[in-house]
Amino acid sequence: MKNLPQHLTLKAKSIKKLLASVGCLVILTSFIFCQSVKAMNIEVQLQQLSEHWAHTNFELNGESQENAFVELIGQVEMLTFNYPMQADAWAWSGIIKSTFAQVSSSLSALSYIKAAKKDFEHAIELNSNALTGAAYSNLGMLYHKAPIWPIAFGDDDIAEALLKQALVSSPDNKLNNFFYAQYLFNERRYHHAKKHLLIAKQVPLRAACLIEDKYRQVDIELLLVQVEKIIAKESKRLIFSARR
Repeated sequence: MKNLPQHLTLKAKSIKKLLASVGCLVILTSFIFCQSVKAMNIEVQLQQLSEHWAHTNFELNGESQENAFVELIGQVEMLTFNYPMQADAWAWSGIIKSTFAQVSSSLSALSYIKAAKKDFEHAIELNSNALTGAAYSNLGMLYHKAPIWPIAFGDDDIAEALLKQALVSSPDNKLNNFFYAQYLFNERRYHHAKKHLLIAKQVPLRAACLIEDKYRQVDIELLLVQVEKIIAKESKRLIFSARR
């Protein structure tokens, strides 16, 4: 450039700066695009995983169900490996392992319960609102259903605290209300259980989770019938006692 006139030298420098800026912009745009594709990819995979799990959990049984769960566990573990910072993936890992433990006939069921607990806790560490509070509610039910120490970690006080936290995260969520209602029913707090069952019953079915929500809706209505029968029976008993 020493041999070029001054105005051409300045022009050449300006062009170099422009090209450098364009190069940076291209790199930045490519990075943003790749991140967007990656985010879209994980959402698609989580939706597919959700549908596969719902079919496995609600529509299969016996050996075919166990085999499908084993396949699901492999898929979700690959997902958490590829997306280690994705809270929803870890929450789904917990859901799949805990539901497999409930239907598994193998001696490894307890190890899956403990693995699910770790997955839910990790999901909550990454995002306290993972799966709109489902990490909290599923972990709460795990504490409620798991054997107590020294076999496992079952604890109803911790269970209720977690179930309540799920409702703080998403108070109108169908499953958060249903799971808390199940806990309250088992604790014989029937009036409180009825309140949350009525909330759960009114929540519309989710288009993305139709299989699960259709089966959950049936479970909600069946439990509500049980609760109302018990409440009616208790009311009659109280009236009879008052008349004596």
